Amino acid sequence: MSTLRTNALEGVDAKNSITIVAGAGNVTTTNVQEGLAKAYGLFNQTTSAKDGYSLNVGTFTDVSAGAIDFNFTNSFSDANYLMAGISSSSNDYMSYSISNSTSSVARMQNREEGTGLKDAINKVIFHGDLA
Repeated sequence: MSTLRTNALEGVDAKNSITIVAGAGNVTTTNVQEGLAKAYGLFNQTTSAKDGYSLNVGTFTDVSAGAIDFNFTNSFSDANYLMAGISSSSNDYMSYSISNSTSSVARMQNREEGTGLKDAINKVIFHGDLA
């Protein structure tokens, strides 16, 4: 097996796209700027731990039961990035503030069906262009 190590890759036809050939001629083109997750995190509110497994999340604050505020290390190019998440219980669902900015999500909330806000283990992922 060979290992390629480099600090930069640039597409020939388009600077933001590269073609990856895997195996016996399987070709996949990946748009590097748009095709990858730009931030993600695992935030555990059920313990006293204040840190979580994350990428591009600089800080987060456990605001109250079921509510987390967090800031990105590197800002998005606009506030219209996409996010999806899942919580630790089948009766829970996550909601997000509509006041997202390029550098933060003002409030991520975890709710339990029929009871309101609830602490949980939350996993969230963000897609969009970085500034």
